[in-house]
Amino acid sequence: MAASAKSLPESLSGLNARIVACDRCPRLRAYCAEIARVRRRAYAGFEYWGRPVPSFGDPDAKVLVLGLAPGAHGSNRTGRMFTGDGSGDFLFPVLHEAGFASQAKSISRDDGMKLSIWLSAVVHCAPPANKPTPEEQRNCAPWLDEEMRLLKNLRVVVCLGKIAFDGFLGHQIRTNQIPARANYTFRHGAEYALPSGLTLIASYHPSLQNTNTGKLTRTMFLAVFNRARELAETERKKWTATF
Repeated sequence: MAASAKSLPESLSGLNARIVACDRCPRLRAYCAEIARVRRRAYAGFEYWGRPVPSFGDPDAKVLVLGLAPGAHGSNRTGRMFTGDGSGDFLFPVLHEAGFASQAKSISRDDGMKLSIWLSAVVHCAPPANKPTPEEQRNCAPWLDEEMRLLKNLRVVVCLGKIAFDGFLGHQIRTNQIPARANYTFRHGAEYALPSGLTLIASYHPSLQNTNTGKLTRTMFLAVFNRARELAETERKKWTATF
């Protein structure tokens, strides 16, 4: 079962508040605001969040799950990562089965969901066509750097998709943990023991494009999170990187 709810320490709470107030990317801010104003017909009666989406979870987490960006009518509507869209509908049942989430479905910020992981993304605003520009990714990168500094108990990072994988490696380079990304290749289930002491696991993103076509199955996805739990609960002595 997931850990009981915990209030965020002031440092993480303050970080989330600054993320929500961020206006570094005019294109993304305009897009999110317009989506929130017009709304999809299915959600016409909903009040959209329409702002940068903060991270969510347990501040004492040993596992970070890092996605790409909020969905236009998912997190941009609900205000919580992976909540309210097809990707979240695939993710949360798996997190629940792996013991990282208190319930199998997430529909709103106040639905009672509790996590024993930390759930974030390399970009905190919904991008058009789910494709943030390189500049927008760079603008958001300092949030991940600060987040990593504040999450004191991390042992495992699960990256959902190549953009998240590359974004996390960028953080490792910026903080002088690795010299380059040449030895780290994205493929589903790839596992790397990083010099920082963290273990990095790559996974396909649970997008509808991947899950509806069978590129990513529930069995494949659950195996990733079962492995993350195994690593998080075991003191790492020496792990062999999978290159």
